Amino acid sequence: MSTTTVPAPAPAEEGTASAARPRRVRRRGERSLGASLASHALLIVASLAALFPIAWLVFLSLGPDKDDYLHPGRIWSKMTFDNYAFVLQHTNFFHWMKSSLIVSLGTTVIGVMVAATTGYAVSRMRFPGYRKLMWVLLVTQMFPIAVLIVPMYQILSELQLIDNYLGLILVYCSTAVPYCAWLLKGYFDTIPFEIDEAGRVDGLSPFGTFFRLILPLARPGLAVAGFYSFITAFGEVAFASTFMLSDTKYTFAVGLQSFVSEHDAQRNLMAATAVLVAIPVSAFFYLVQKNLVTGLTAGGTKG
Repeated sequence: MSTTTVPAPAPAEEGTASAARPRRVRRRGERSLGASLASHALLIVASLAALFPIAWLVFLSLGPDKDDYLHPGRIWSKMTFDNYAFVLQHTNFFHWMKSSLIVSLGTTVIGVMVAATTGYAVSRMRFPGYRKLMWVLLVTQMFPIAVLIVPMYQILSELQLIDNYLGLILVYCSTAVPYCAWLLKGYFDTIPFEIDEAGRVDGLSPFGTFFRLILPLARPGLAVAGFYSFITAFGEVAFASTFMLSDTKYTFAVGLQSFVSEHDAQRNLMAATAVLVAIPVSAFFYLVQKNLVTGLTAGGTKG
């Protein structure tokens, strides 16, 4: 009985083995090194473009002369905080702050509550004309401010609300409520209707269901609506400069105009005031930023 020896196959060359090895498959969502570098570079450029105006404003506010903006290189050798001291001590800055906070917070509280009840009613209740109501609110946004100033001035004059905080708050609510109602209506649509039914089973009235169950769930949407209302009232100029006649009742946006006259412009003081004005807005944004992104995207789909 003979035995046949089969020769073992020769080992493959190193190049052949590496060529036969399967290539690594990129997983879904995984980026290549070049794509990651490009996206990071784009984000850095976008961040610099967004931060440059703020840094430039702060830099100009440190120049002691009103014409330093024409020669910004000279500011480095003579930086000072005298502009901030002058604004805080020799202007109506704190009166402007009080007026801005009263008007902005009043617009935020009243506007958000009216918009929330309107959006909830349209989202949950089917009363005659509920669709037309939302379209009417949308139509009110089509008119420019220049067209609205004259009739609003006439109405406020008859109500004796000229140079009155309440009159300006109502005017700003007429601008903020339509948008916020649409925003919150879309957010309420994402909250399951079964929650309302559970509240009714537990004996809650429609108002009780709204205030105790729905509003806590709608906190991100309310944060967005509040932020929009606050910013709308805080930075508006046309209505505030027309309806507020006393210098001590000017808001920040109108008070900034006092640094610019027909023959003079104190841009260094304006820059310092603008930096100080940004502080309350930044603080308010910090308070709502946790819910801001969630509220902006949650109303986009109905679930």
